[in-house]
Amino acid sequence: QVQLVESGGGLVQPGGSLRLSCAASGSISSFFSMGWYRQAPGKQRELVADITSGGSTKYADPVKGRFTISRDNAKNTVYLQMISLKPEDTAVYYCNAKRVRFFNPEDYWGQGTQVTVSS
Repeated sequence: QVQLVESGGGLVQPGGSLRLSCAASGSISSFFSMGWYRQAPGKQRELVADITSGGSTKYADPVKGRFTISRDNAKNTVYLQMISLKPEDTAVYYCNAKRVRFFNPEDYWGQGTQVTVSS
């Protein structure tokens, strides 16, 4: 079992920046995908960005050019750098990790960190 702990959320003004971190309790090298999702009040959880073990990245259209996902396998941590934040980025941000072990898919989630963009 792997635990994911997010940090770095908070209140920021429009146009500001935040960096989210997701620290895993174990090695992340076994995860073929790690990503960030977000859920705003009254909305479904949606993918923000993910990164493969090979370093390939994918971003949701609303965040392209503003958010950057990265992973540091040595520190067992995934980051989400967010710039030019907008009020519509306000949501709880969740870290996710996916792997297959013994032919069984495993999906792990963190507890979430609140990001609020408001003046």
